[in-house]
Amino acid sequence: MDLSTDWPQGLEDVLKLFVSYILALPVGLYREREAHSVGLRTFPVVAVASCGYVLLGGQGGHMSLDAQSRIIQGVVAGIGFIGGGAILKSQGGVHGVAAAASIWNIGVVGASVAQNRYMLAAALAVLNLFTLRVLLPLKEKLNEQPPERAEPDDE
Repeated sequence: MDLSTDWPQGLEDVLKLFVSYILALPVGLYREREAHSVGLRTFPVVAVASCGYVLLGGQGGHMSLDAQSRIIQGVVAGIGFIGGGAILKSQGGVHGVAAAASIWNIGVVGASVAQNRYMLAAALAVLNLFTLRVLLPLKEKLNEQPPERAEPDDE
């Protein structure tokens, strides 16, 4: 085995892992600041792991598209399992669905970086952070208002 030919690919892979990590970090930091159970450690690890699995499945051209697709399907299912653990049902309500969706989204960020889809990865990360940070006050405001009741027609 000639290690000299593996170095350029290895450095590119490591760079992709770091990009995945950096893109997921703001979401994890935000969730940690808001004292959520899933935060600073989980999001970057999910992004890096997703990137790593997709890199393993797609590099070198030794796998068919079907095999690569099965790897991505496994990543999606595994992240769904992790996200499912973040969902809690208590006191007649469900909590953690946004965390689960964010974990799932951050997995796609890592997979996108592995596929050289940097713009897609960045857009997903920004939209995830925007949704968590900017839409939360709107959600809270909407939850404070009593639900509008439909009035029967006066016919």
